[in-house]
Amino acid sequence: MQKNKPLNLEFVGLMAALMSIVALTIDAILPAISKIGIAINTYDSASHQLLITMIFLGLGVGQLVFGPFSDSFGRKPTVYIGFSVFVVASIICVLSPSLEWMVFGRILQGIGLSAPRTISISIIRDTYKGDYMAKIMSFVTSVFILVPVIAPALGKFVLDHYNWKGIFYVQLVMAIIVCIWFWRRQPETLKPEFKTKFTRRVFGSGLKELLKHKETMGFTLISGFITGAFMVYLSASQHIFENQYGLVEEFPFIFAGLATGIGVSTLLNGTLVMRLGMRRLSFLALIVFTLNAFVYILLFWSTANPSLPILLLFMGIQFSTIGFIFGNIRAIAMEPIGHIAGIGAAITGFAATLLAVPIATVIGYYINSTALPLFVGFTIFGVLSLSVFIKMKSFKKIAITS
Repeated sequence: MQKNKPLNLEFVGLMAALMSIVALTIDAILPAISKIGIAINTYDSASHQLLITMIFLGLGVGQLVFGPFSDSFGRKPTVYIGFSVFVVASIICVLSPSLEWMVFGRILQGIGLSAPRTISISIIRDTYKGDYMAKIMSFVTSVFILVPVIAPALGKFVLDHYNWKGIFYVQLVMAIIVCIWFWRRQPETLKPEFKTKFTRRVFGSGLKELLKHKETMGFTLISGFITGAFMVYLSASQHIFENQYGLVEEFPFIFAGLATGIGVSTLLNGTLVMRLGMRRLSFLALIVFTLNAFVYILLFWSTANPSLPILLLFMGIQFSTIGFIFGNIRAIAMEPIGHIAGIGAAITGFAATLLAVPIATVIGYYINSTALPLFVGFTIFGVLSLSVFIKMKSFKKIAITS
């Protein structure tokens, strides 16, 4: 039986850094989206949202390659390849003359970053298990969440003192620093006896193995629902606060405040998960997530946006629940498949993204004059997530009694 290693703060920081490049790449350009749109000759806010949602498409697709690749050749070489792709993609973004080229660059950025993002989860699963794995995931996520707190402000600073291209250069420098840190300090965690041959059948055999674990599939579905709903906020937040509320200068600080709420709840989750368990915590958080959004709909259906403090109150409650959902749901999904952690993380991540991108694209299309569609999305997919969760609990009871 795998024995959990003692908590290593450098390990937590390094895994968080691998994930944080994704957040930096997404969130740092938020204050610059309008300027980027002007530079590439597109002025439609719905088209601007593609610069956010399409990177998630790349993240999903890339996992299908890098996940099984890491199971065959190791975690570390996979991360190096991913960062190399990211460097090329960032250069494409800087030189993009049109929306189409920029979207292509963002998709390619996502493909490259899928390696460090996916492999960090595999490394954690290689090293820890059970509720302790969920605890480590929470600590990693709480460190990682610092990036969304500061990324928009950093992007605004670079935009004001240089231009939007400087944001991509900053991302490049940070990626190189993290890659060097990873190279020098992180040992390979894939044991030789767990290596699998990289063949055309790896996806089919991996999927066949995953389908045996109904809990993994169910919680992957929940991950897709919640990720999609949250992705709507990421892609539409600039439009809501800058265009609907006229808060251009204040937007980075509002975004940072809401991200801080997620970080605090994630940190609390790292402590509470050992007492209450990851299933109970995530289920209670899903209930609050759904009810809060539903109350907003009841209060502001067919009306204009509420005052800013009211909107921030509801958003603050909504995003505080995220800290008790993301890490736990991901850990629950990965727990039964430690023997295929690489391909398992890849396929589950791709499946979640495959759900999330259309959700974000469709709902984001309706966010024009009010933020109401955002909360409609939260409610719908909160209800669906609770339904799947209850189904999984019933299935587990049946499996235990039979």
